[in-house]
Amino acid sequence: MRSPSGLAVAGLTKRFGNKLAVDGLSFEVARGEILALLGPNGAGKTTTLTCLAGLARPDAGTLLLDGAALGPQRGRYIALIPEVPEVYGMLTVWEHMVFVARSCRLHAGWEERAATLLRRLQMAEHRDLLGDALSKGMKQRLLIAASVLASTPVLLLDEPMIGLDPAGQRELRQILTELRAAGIVIIVSTHLLQNVESFCDRLLILKDGQAVAVGGIGDLLERYGGRSLEDTFLDIVG
Repeated sequence: MRSPSGLAVAGLTKRFGNKLAVDGLSFEVARGEILALLGPNGAGKTTTLTCLAGLARPDAGTLLLDGAALGPQRGRYIALIPEVPEVYGMLTVWEHMVFVARSCRLHAGWEERAATLLRRLQMAEHRDLLGDALSKGMKQRLLIAASVLASTPVLLLDEPMIGLDPAGQRELRQILTELRAAGIVIIVSTHLLQNVESFCDRLLILKDGQAVAVGGIGDLLERYGGRSLEDTFLDIVG
């Protein structure tokens, strides 16, 4: 690995019938690093994240965290915020936080952190609303708060900015920056290249389930002519 600690993925493969969605994908993310997962529609980004989180069973591949293999119980170590936010309809906002705290056996004092997260994500005033009463953007904010509260060493986000207003996007970027400083492994799948440039450290670009480019933003810009990230991305996936 580039770093003695972090997430290492080797040979990740996933088929859906005759469709090879992820094709022998290998990459690494160090602790305290934010990796942007990019690619055109159908490149395998979401499938990669769901395999990593244990929500889909890969056909092949290994997953290591800090050098230790992660098996079927990797959900204890990896949290995923999906593109389509789904919450428990009959639980209130605060009950979601309680559910996470009990499921993850969080230490005493989690209530203050949960309240702070809800306040930062503009959900404190909605803490008594049922999940069914929340808008898509509010569900997204709730999932972000609950996933961050879980304090897993790896956090995966699939198009997290969609559904958030500018204030919510800025707060999420700040939260991710703080998690990076705390040594969390973060992978963000997104089509919003302007957000990539603002807070991500490295890029992994997929096409047809394979890695076609990986590196720092500056490195890739230089390698492909030093133009904009958008032009570089389009050149790579061509």
